[in-house]
Amino acid sequence: MQNVIELNDIVKVYRRGEIEVPVLHGISLQIETGTMSAIMGSSGSGKSTLLNILGCLDRPTTGTYRLAGRDVTDCSRDQRAEIRNSLLGFCFQSFHLLPRMTAFENVMMPLDYSSSDSTSTPNYAKSRAEELLAMVGLADRMDHQPSQLSGGQQQRVAIARALVNQPTILFADEPTGALDSKTSAEILELFERLHTKVGVTVLLVTHDTKVAAHAKRTILIQDGLIAA
Repeated sequence: MQNVIELNDIVKVYRRGEIEVPVLHGISLQIETGTMSAIMGSSGSGKSTLLNILGCLDRPTTGTYRLAGRDVTDCSRDQRAEIRNSLLGFCFQSFHLLPRMTAFENVMMPLDYSSSDSTSTPNYAKSRAEELLAMVGLADRMDHQPSQLSGGQQQRVAIARALVNQPTILFADEPTGALDSKTSAEILELFERLHTKVGVTVLLVTHDTKVAAHAKRTILIQDGLIAA
């Protein structure tokens, strides 16, 4: 199986005026295509910084990052935005749904920024949004706004939106942090189905051992290094 993520000796140092703040101290990591992995770490461990680099939201200070076979280490801001739109999907603890849009409209929204002519047509956007909302169990809630949905339903909408551009990797940052235990279990089961049946590479970022236990592999980050 091929690696979709390859990090080699990633270092990240933030500069605040004349002060340097090192966060990552040499991370080397490989993630295989189609797997479900978890990155665990306490607050301040460096896991959020690592996620930002993996998600092409930031660049490392030194080291190399290959994503789906492409060296993305020194990509410009515009190039990273294009990569995120074509290869990556994101869902977060706070959902980030637009409150005045329906579930259907929220899911279709990323297609407005698609560079592909075939995926930006109205017919494709409509059928893709309907397909994904049905897949996450919300076929009967498409016309509901976020305020009319439960937390678990809002997270399902966020997952459908993250998948609308058919990403290679789905990043889930504390995806169950705002949910009760029963709903959390349902969302994690959905992630498991996505990677086993759809073939999406899922990367969970969490501080919760119960969440990490759903992944086949757990990577522990501590003080900017891989501890286990």
